[in-house]
Amino acid sequence: MINYIKESFEELKNNVSWTPWSEAQSLTVLVAVFSIIFSLAIWGVDSVFSRVIKAYFNWIG
Repeated sequence: MINYIKESFEELKNNVSWTPWSEAQSLTVLVAVFSIIFSLAIWGVDSVFSRVIKAYFNWIG
């Protein structure tokens, strides 16, 4: 098991091509902004759907 962990770290260190730090930062910001926009869109659809359901049950009730 210890040999596997050592080889894994060696693989990560020597054979994996890492994204440059500046690119990783900009991609992180992009993902964060997209996540916020997507969550706001879901919240908006959920709010509208909730009001429609409430209006429907008030109308039939």
